[in-house]
Formats: sequence, structure tokens, C-alpha cells
Amino acid sequence: MLATEILAAEASRGKPPAILQLIGDTPLIEVTRMDVGPCQLFLKLENQNPTGSIKDRVALAMIEAAEREGLLQPGGTIIEATAGNTGLGLALIASAKGYRIILVIPDKMSQEKISHVRALGAEVRIVRSDVMRGHPEYYQDVAARLAAEIPGAYYVNQFSNPANPEAHERSTGPEIWEQMRHDVDACVVGVGSGGTITGLSRFFNRVRPRRGVEMILADPEGSILYEYVKTRQLVEAGSWAVEGIGEDFVPDIADLSYVTDAFEIPDAESFEVGRELLRKEGILGGSSTGTLVAAALRYCRQQTRRKRVVTFVCDTGNKYLSKMYNNFWMAEQGFAQRQPQGNLIDLITHRAEAGEVISVGPGDSLLTAFKRMRQADVSQVPVLDESGRAVGILDESDLLVKVHGDPAQFNDPVRSAMTDRLETVSPTAKMQDLLAVFERGRVAIVMEGAKFLGLITRTDLLSYLRRNMPKAAANEEREFS
Repeated sequence: MLATEILAAEASRGKPPAILQLIGDTPLIEVTRMDVGPCQLFLKLENQNPTGSIKDRVALAMIEAAEREGLLQPGGTIIEATAGNTGLGLALIASAKGYRIILVIPDKMSQEKISHVRALGAEVRIVRSDVMRGHPEYYQDVAARLAAEIPGAYYVNQFSNPANPEAHERSTGPEIWEQMRHDVDACVVGVGSGGTITGLSRFFNRVRPRRGVEMILADPEGSILYEYVKTRQLVEAGSWAVEGIGEDFVPDIADLSYVTDAFEIPDAESFEVGRELLRKEGILGGSSTGTLVAAALRYCRQQTRRKRVVTFVCDTGNKYLSKMYNNFWMAEQGFAQRQPQGNLIDLITHRAEAGEVISVGPGDSLLTAFKRMRQADVSQVPVLDESGRAVGILDESDLLVKVHGDPAQFNDPVRSAMTDRLETVSPTAKMQDLLAVFERGRVAIVMEGAKFLGLITRTDLLSYLRRNMPKAAANEEREFS
């Protein structure tokens, strides 16, 4: 029986699964191996919630509030616009309680999140992430439209839902207060919907009104919230790759009046700090965790006296293994730091000298080649002999021509189907030479003498051009991409 069927069976008997009892009461640990200046930095491990994120807290609170208020009836449909984590929490709870759920998710979200919510039984609508409020494909507008069209639907709208900050005021704040033994100087928080920063601000202001807890905003570069906190001016939003935090508007429930300082963190720094957190502290956090920890480290290193600082591991890094923890994705997006060569080597995403090339040998079976292409999500592989010299290339077309009449030929050697008429270019070749290879429908094999350096595909060239587009044009990506 599938997990979703088990939850549905429990829901039909009126007994929610015990997993919901594990929401909240997450551990808090101290950072011990990263440079925190004169301070102590503590991490609230929200990745220990059932679906792996802090959003489980608010998902449960918002659904229970809707039930109490009669906004969500048995057999109803839950609808939400989400970056993924709120959707995961809502999908778990919807399945547990027997509701239908539709999630509207921007297309920049990781495949791990999307696969997870679908496995929980959610229906998913993928929409554009490069448009703003008012556009027909803006994710919140799509969710509101669906809620208006579907009978018995309840639009959660975490950005305006008062149960969102109340969940943190009632649970997250008191937990931190007790775990820190009533000794907290600063709390570093990001803003997605605004519930966490609002709820915590209210709680800390109540329990420590005279010597308050400093509320520090961690914001991705490109979001408008950093500038809004600093100047109270609304500026035009840019773009950012970090998921779950940062906005192009100020959410209705976001009370930023308690914020005393803010840090703007570029994507590259967020990803690098997130990876450093795993290497040094053994904590696998997501992309927003990298932003929060980066801001917390900046804050701590600026201090001249010891302070006790808290921030969050907002969700688990298992949801980002195909992105920030994938070296190839980091290179394709321009986040991996490589020394520029000033020639075609800069266009090679997977470099042979670094062991990054997925390849096969001429004696390997075609089935081996097919499996490697599927696993690496590539459409061609170079064929290298024992000395590492490129002797051919095999692509999907070569495979199909060979095996379509007789699938048993998957057992034949790669040499029987590969192309040995190679389109090679020198690292010092001109862009026109590269384009000429593409016009002939081939992949460029970069060779330095007899040494194989890597492949350049059309996608590699497009990624290179995207990484090097002028900043002003990059900011226009929302409108024109």
C-alpha cells in the first residue's frame, strides 16, 4: 500500500497519523567549527520536522484555524501558492485529514520538492517564476483564481493568513526561549511569507520588552526587503536563485518594524555557506539556510562583545541535491569559482581533468552507455580509450539507429554504434569555429593536442552567455525570458 493510501485510510477512520505529533519541538545546537567572531551562534534545526522544514508548523496551524472557522469543510479542496515547503506541509496534512490539495509552484523550485508533494498526493500546477503580481501566470494570482473557480475550495494564502505568525508566536518563539535559557541577544530570520519574523518579533518583545532581542533580516540579493528595511522605500525587484525567502512585495503579515538590521546576501555566498555548513558542522541545510547562516556570520563577526545569536536551518538540503549540492549545476549557473582561461575552456561545464566527464569505453556495452546518459541526464557521451584519448562520440540517435530493430543489440559494444568522425576544436579556436560545429548538428570536442579536455554543447554555450549577460539585462529577465 502506498504511503498516501495509508494516510487516507487513517483519515477515513478519523484518526490522524502520529507523524503530525512530531511537528515542532525541534532541537537547537551551537555552531562550533565556523568563524563566529566573539559570539555564540545557535541553529534551530527545523529540518527535523516531518517534511523537513519550518513550514510544517504554519501548515498545521493554518489548516486547523480554517477548520475551526468553518472555512474548510470535510471533502474540501486546499489551494496554495508556495515555493514548495509550505506545500509539503499542507500536502502531508491534507492527506492525513482527507482533503484534496492543489499547489501552484513557480518553475524555479527544485525537482525534489515537486516530486515530494506529488508523492504525498498533491496536484501541482507549475507556473512562471519570472513574472510579478498582476501577470496572469503569477503564482499567487493563479492560486486565487483556482480557489474562486473550484466549489468548496479554501485558499490558504500564507502571505495574509494570521494563523501563520501566530504559529511561531505560540511554538517557535517559546521553544527558542527555553532552549536558550532565556538568554538571547539576536535572532537572524529570512522573509518568505513573513510569518516567522512577525511571530518571533511579537514573542520576544513580550518576554523581553526592556532589553529586546535584536531581529536581523537575512535577504537574498534581488529581493526588495533589504532595501525596504534600510530606507523604507520600495524598489524594483531583481532575480535570485535561493528558494523560499526574498520577495518582490512586502507580505501583508510581515511586520518589519522590529527589525534592527539587515544583510543582503548574493546567491553565490548563500550556496557556498550552505555547503560549508555541511562540510564543517555536518548539517545538510537548504538554500535559504545558506542565506540565514551567511547573514548570521556577518552579524557575529561585526560584534565587539559576546552575543548569543540564533538562526535557523529552515529546511533540509535533501531537497537541493540537484542544485546547490550538485557541482555541475553550480558550474552551469556560474556559482562555482573557476579561474577564467580566456578561451573555449571557459565554456566546458564538465571538465575531463577534474574527473567530471561522463564517458564510456569503446568496449563497454550500449546498455552501459544508455544507463550513464540517463543517470547524468545527457544526450551524448564521449568514448575514451584506456589512455583517455577521445576515439568517438555516442549520442541518443546512434543508440536508436542501432537497437530499434533488435533490442538485444543493447549488449553490443559501443564501438559498433559510435561516431568516430569527431568534430574537434582547439581551446584557442574562435567562436565562429564553434558555431560552425553546431550548424553541422555536432557536439564540439575540445582537444589540446592529443589531450581530451571536454565537450561543448549548445546548452553549454547558452549557459555561458547567460552567466555573462550584462547585469541590467539580467534584471530584465523577469519580463523577457
